[in-house]
Amino acid sequence: MEVHKTGEVVTGLVTSKTKGGLIVDVFGMETFLPGSQIDVKPVTDYDQFVGKTMEFKVVKINETIKNAVVSHKALIESDIEAQRAEIMSKLEKGQVLEGVVKNITDFGAFMDLGGLDGLLYITDISWGRISHPSEVVKMDQKIQVVVLDFDDDKKRISLGLKQLTPHPWDVLPTDLSEGSVVKGKVVNIEDYGAFLEIQPGVEGLVHVSEITWANTPINAKEFFKLGDEHEAKVVTLDKDARKMSLSIKQMSQDPWSAIDNKFPENSMHKGLVKNITPYGVFVELESGIGGMIHISDLSWLKRFNHPSEYVKVGESIDIKILNIDKENRKLQLGHKQLEEDPWNALEATFAIGSIHEGTIVRKDDKGAIVQMPYGLEGFAPNRHLAKADGKQVQAEETAQFMVIEFDRNEKRIVVSHARIWEQNIQEEKEVAKKEAKAESENTKKAVKAVQAKVEKSTLGDLGALAEIKAKLDENKEG
Repeated sequence: MEVHKTGEVVTGLVTSKTKGGLIVDVFGMETFLPGSQIDVKPVTDYDQFVGKTMEFKVVKINETIKNAVVSHKALIESDIEAQRAEIMSKLEKGQVLEGVVKNITDFGAFMDLGGLDGLLYITDISWGRISHPSEVVKMDQKIQVVVLDFDDDKKRISLGLKQLTPHPWDVLPTDLSEGSVVKGKVVNIEDYGAFLEIQPGVEGLVHVSEITWANTPINAKEFFKLGDEHEAKVVTLDKDARKMSLSIKQMSQDPWSAIDNKFPENSMHKGLVKNITPYGVFVELESGIGGMIHISDLSWLKRFNHPSEYVKVGESIDIKILNIDKENRKLQLGHKQLEEDPWNALEATFAIGSIHEGTIVRKDDKGAIVQMPYGLEGFAPNRHLAKADGKQVQAEETAQFMVIEFDRNEKRIVVSHARIWEQNIQEEKEVAKKEAKAESENTKKAVKAVQAKVEKSTLGDLGALAEIKAKLDENKEG
């Protein structure tokens, strides 16, 4: 009981194993050493301690049942605490210590500094980017580390390994300057570009605008892959700010500098469809050179709701250079211009009033698109789709259509099915009207003829009466 009060260290003999621990003979009395109090590390084999004489601290006494609990772990802990206190009392920022790697996690490595633990955080292991501490340090490895910070109360010590060497930006090769060609590994990819590690701790940014000479947008996450190596030219270098911008495209000559010779206006080429938008198709002629075919320049005859109805990404397409904009690095391309405009030749064939067979390919609220001969497409407004029986010409149905409008400049032809039967009815009415008119004329002529005969006979009768009257008058005078 006295030793328990003073905390004095006692010596005892481990006599046997019991449930949950060991029996220790101290001063001729049996005391209990719990398994958790044997060592600071967990112990599974109790037999190895039986028969050994060890030092203990009395940690608990139960007078009623005359029982005492001893601990060997408490001695070790007090030794460690003494060492820790001694080390902490001598700690200074910037101090270099030797430690042993005792545990490695995703975020860093824990170091045993001789009774005191410190954390070597992953970002303080290397000037270069690493994905896991095990790339640099190994379990039980002895290494020199520098004290970055410590907290007396929380007993936390932050350690650094990379700080023992100069920052790589401070010892850059003297021949590294703007215009230099460097090789780097892709260590980070963002939407705006990728970072290449030229040497551990020294990175440069390849902006998306410096990947290719092409004017079309490029996705950095599709172009770069982590770990890939690329050669690049140093565009800007600021050693004080520790920033460097790099260019991959400047490793080759700007293809636009020779655009007039290689791709002059009106020249014809084959290109690769790289992208399709609602308003056109982006075509690459060679690396860094490309342009757009507007949806209206795909076909003379067909009208598309979307360019994907005509061509797909990855397909090859023939093009004609319509216009070169060197300043904005843009080419205006055409596909239909590879052929003569057929509308000039079709004007006579599709004269207003001419009738052709056509098939409705699609309908909407306004009307229908009608596939006409020679690949021409016409438009029939809704009211012009009416049939004589009151129904409408339906999709995929073939019928006769009359051309009611032909605009060569706007590449527009308007057709009507209704106009045909309406015109037939009108013509029938006209014929009936003419026949009625002719019959009326004939009747009038017949009436006049009869009247003429009547008039003649009447006149004849009048003449005869006149003669009789004259003879009567002569008789009276005589």
